[in-house]
Amino acid sequence: MHCPFCGHDDSKVIDSREAPDGVRRRRECTGCGLRFTTYERVHTTPLFLAKSDGRREPFSTDKLERSLRIACAKRPLEVGAIGKIVTDIDSELHRLGKAEVESRVVGEMVMERLRELDRVAYIRYASVYRDFEDLDTFAQEVEALRDESPDGPKPQLRLIEDDVPRLTNRGRRRRTRRAASGN
Repeated sequence: MHCPFCGHDDSKVIDSREAPDGVRRRRECTGCGLRFTTYERVHTTPLFLAKSDGRREPFSTDKLERSLRIACAKRPLEVGAIGKIVTDIDSELHRLGKAEVESRVVGEMVMERLRELDRVAYIRYASVYRDFEDLDTFAQEVEALRDESPDGPKPQLRLIEDDVPRLTNRGRRRRTRRAASGN
């Protein structure tokens, strides 16, 4: 590692720590004795999506997250659920080891995860992704979901649990005018 101060090509590592996106190393130049910091990160090759119309565009986790947020708008999801889906899909795509992936593959990954997470969000996403041309096709997709889940839809998240005891005013004294006025 070349020293950024004197250009000497030898340094020793004083400290190494994990950073959110790699390893942070504190180094000391053996030539001039000054210290500097380096970061070691894994370099991933950029991933491109092959669109159905023949275009290619860079894969964007931001774009994926925006589309998920639209599909999941006003749904009772746990905090971080959308971010987890984005991270999982991004990791899975990079594990494929390909420089280019069909956008259809990403769409299917999203729909698979949304189907498990929230069926309304799944239908919202599917209606755009699959571009339903008529109401019958849309209804068939909804019926297929109903057939898969004999237990019915997942219940909405509860704001207040049923088994929490209610607070009462028992044992508290009421303040009367006489007590308040000091008479």
